[in-house]
Formats: sequence, structure tokens, C-alpha cells
Amino acid sequence: MLTALTDGRIFTGETLLSQQALIIEGGRIHSITPEHQIPADAVRLSLNGMLLAPGYIDVQVNGGGGALFNDNPSPAVLREMGAAHRRYGTTAFMPTLITDTRDKMDAAVRAVDAALREGAPGILGIHLEGPYLNVARKGVHREAVIREPEADALQLLSSLGDIGVTIVTLAPEKVPEGFVRKLRERGVHVCLGHTAASYEQVHQALAEGATGFTHLFNAMTPLRNRDPGVVGAALDDADSWCGLIADNHHVHPATMRIALRAKAQGKIMLVTDAMHSVGMPGEEFELLGEKLVRCNGRLATEQGVLAGSDLDMATAVRNTVSAIGLDVEEALRMASLYPAQFLGIDDEYGRIAPGYRADLVLLNDQLEVEGTWIGGVKD
Repeated sequence: MLTALTDGRIFTGETLLSQQALIIEGGRIHSITPEHQIPADAVRLSLNGMLLAPGYIDVQVNGGGGALFNDNPSPAVLREMGAAHRRYGTTAFMPTLITDTRDKMDAAVRAVDAALREGAPGILGIHLEGPYLNVARKGVHREAVIREPEADALQLLSSLGDIGVTIVTLAPEKVPEGFVRKLRERGVHVCLGHTAASYEQVHQALAEGATGFTHLFNAMTPLRNRDPGVVGAALDDADSWCGLIADNHHVHPATMRIALRAKAQGKIMLVTDAMHSVGMPGEEFELLGEKLVRCNGRLATEQGVLAGSDLDMATAVRNTVSAIGLDVEEALRMASLYPAQFLGIDDEYGRIAPGYRADLVLLNDQLEVEGTWIGGVKD
């Protein structure tokens, strides 16, 4: 059956189209055609003049809708997280496990494997943020479970295999030489984060195949005049991607503008680092036994340490336009096309084009989410 989405504007990931209809068939995009050429047998759905864009892709999601991956790594929790973030335009995401025990890591990989085999909507794989981090830049990660790589660490980190995408965030100064290269040989995407590495140590990790930086500016050595640090290395490198938490709390808007001017275009992507508070009422939450307080969109411990975020992707996109000053099209690319390119899935995700997955978000003039499709299925 063909479905025709009509009477709206379509942002393909590159260009903005009008007076065109999007034709969906079998969970994929069949074609984009002038509205007067819609096939007669297509079921029409009016978009009422709103903007249709590629669905958002979030590579760092700790929780949502009251569910936290670390608390209960299970397919049911992954579905809850996906449903919570779908309301804010995220149609594909990487469930993220922050530093935890070996047993919890094993359980998280098994949960993602099961969810993928069940066809749970939106799940792309797993992001293991830790445990091989630097305690000097630990943030809210528990020092008691931050550790050096075990003898079988490579097997553990790559155990999801080819069924889904795997990201590992690590501190390059805390793993042996060649560790990053061996992870890349196993198909794992390596990001650098929670690190006190020097500029030179970062360059070594990049030479071994690291391709990303987790939440740029946060939990890493800053840019200084005679010591570029992790931030300087990240902005100076033309090939790697940087995640940016655009909640106006983690990074000042002026700092974000500077980063966007410094980094090669297309290499900064929006991430939420969202906690279970997203989509939930209340001011107090708990993270692994520690109290978190939400105030004006900022989620932190009682000591004031930022603890992930209370951010959703729709708000991140709006902030990128209103606070940073980017045009809507570039903000949308940062939320969809660039994450897809980072993950190496941009042959199916991040664009509206024939053959691509029909993962879509519908936005009103205020860039608020009015609807989503995952695999052609509307919410």
C-alpha cells in the first residue's frame, strides 16, 4: 500500500521542497513527486502546511520517560525510553550505559541484542560510556566502578556484534597503546570522553581510528593558549565528529558558535545525554543512589555536578536556532544527517530520499513535534 504525505514542506536533509508529496511504501520512501502526480491508489495524509524532516537520531540516551538504562537494562526499558523520546522527534537512538559493573554491562548488551531481534522501534545499538575513563574527569560516573581494561575488554566491548552499532566512550590515556585500533578493527565506533588526555595523546587515539568526541567541552581538558588539550584536538581535527549538548547549561551559546565556526561543517551533531527525567514531571530524581535535582532545564546532583541532561532533541534543535543562531536546515542536519554519517548508516537514515527508511518528524512553525513515523508507521 502506498501512503502519500501531502500539503506540507519537505526538508530532504539537503534541500527544502514545496508542492511535493512524499510517497511511502513498505516502511521505506518510495518517491518524492509533484502533488498533482500522486498515484491514484495512494492513501493521502495532509501535513497541513507543516514541515516534514528526517527523524532525529540521538547517539547518547541514558533514559527517558522515567526509565533509566543503568537501573534495569532490559528490552522493556529500551521500549519505554524510545517511546518517551519519540514524542520529541527522535526516531532512532543509541541506548547509553554509563560506567557500571561487568555484570551490568553484559546485561545491557544482552538487552539491546534482544530488543533488536524483537524489532523494538528506533534502537540502533548500544553506547557504552565507560568504564575505562579518567577519574579526574568522571563527572557523575561512579569512581568505584571506573577501572582499567580487563584481559577480555575487547571482547566485552564488541560483544553486540554486527546486529547493531556499538559506540564506546573511553579516555585514551587509560587504555593500552593499540587498544583503540583493535576496537575499530572489530567494528566499534570509538569516542573520546571523560578524559584528561593531552593534545598528543588524543592525536595518537585519532591515528588509531577514534572518530568521535563525547559531549564536547564537558568532562575533558579545555583549550588553552599553549596546551590545546582534548577540546583543541577535537576542533582542529577535520575528520572526527563531536557531540554537542545544546541545552544552554552544558555549553554557553557563544562557545557553541565558536565551535561551529572552528570545526569542519557537518562534524558537530546534537546529542541529548538525556536522563530518565525527560518526559516526566517532578523536580527530584535518583541516579544510582544519588539524588538529582531538576531546575529550569538543568539536571544536577545536590553538589551542583551536571548529571546527564533533561534535554530532548526537539528542544536541542530549537536552541540551536534561537540561542546559537543557525538556520533551521543546518539545525535539522545536526539532529539527523550528521549523526547518521557518524554512525555510518547514512545510506538508510538522515535523509528523505527514495530507498531510505521512512523515519520522519513533522514540525510546526515553532519547531515543535506534531508527529513521527518510524519505518513508515505513524505514532
